[in-house]
Amino acid sequence: MLDVRRLVVLRELALRGTLAEVATALHLSPSAVSQQLAQLERDAGVPLLQKSGRRVRLTPQAEILVEHTQAVLERLELAESELGRSVGEATGTVRIAVFQSAALALMPQTLATLAQRHPRLRVEVTQHEPEDALRGTWAREFDLVVAEEYPGHAAPWHPELDRVPLTTDAIRLAVPPTWERITRIRDAADVPWVMEPHGAASRHFAEQACRTAGFEPDVRFETADLQAQLALIESGNAVALIPDLMRARREPEVRIVDLAGSPRRTVFTAARRSTVRRPAIVACREALAAAAG
Repeated sequence: MLDVRRLVVLRELALRGTLAEVATALHLSPSAVSQQLAQLERDAGVPLLQKSGRRVRLTPQAEILVEHTQAVLERLELAESELGRSVGEATGTVRIAVFQSAALALMPQTLATLAQRHPRLRVEVTQHEPEDALRGTWAREFDLVVAEEYPGHAAPWHPELDRVPLTTDAIRLAVPPTWERITRIRDAADVPWVMEPHGAASRHFAEQACRTAGFEPDVRFETADLQAQLALIESGNAVALIPDLMRARREPEVRIVDLAGSPRRTVFTAARRSTVRRPAIVACREALAAAAG
């Protein structure tokens, strides 16, 4: 019988492309990864890897095994979920990926609730950009992700993931308190902006909002840290589009200007469909919903 752990190594290679990345993901040495794959080839009795320059690629037979490995892992997760429901207690470890503003606004209360109601549940939280975190949840790096979706910018769709809406929050223009002449986004055409780096959904939304208002923003500062963005605004160095979740725990010393159309960002959770009935996932989603409420 084929060893499931070796099949997982093969699946990771299909996902990541290189032995080095597989080794990092599984906390193994590259030589250990090679040994596991070589043994799996012997067990399967067919070639599974072919050299392609300095890389390796999977054979058609390996692709068959990867597809079945996915089904095996889903079945095992369903078994774990059913076992957990039979006990009726949220235990074990849940790995949550969350973006910054949700981490600041929602996770403190969420973790406090879980610690009180489910003391045997271990929760590990990693701040991660939503697009990568969604793929990571699909790839089983995380068990649950708190992700975001900006107007006009759909988050990546993975059919294997179950999405549940969590909350929405308004996106507004934040300006230094003394910049009273700015009463709409068009008034910020000639001032410095701070935005997230290119590729972020918030950057795309902010640039489009400025262009729709008739100007190209003067982006002098780039940072994915929204607290750093607020610091630049509070100190009179820039303006930015800030979601309301960043004001949930502390009202920053900025002036808020509403945008035309009152755009709102959608916040949702996603988990693999094979785990949604696991008590630990249910508990985390309930605690997040309470914090968002």
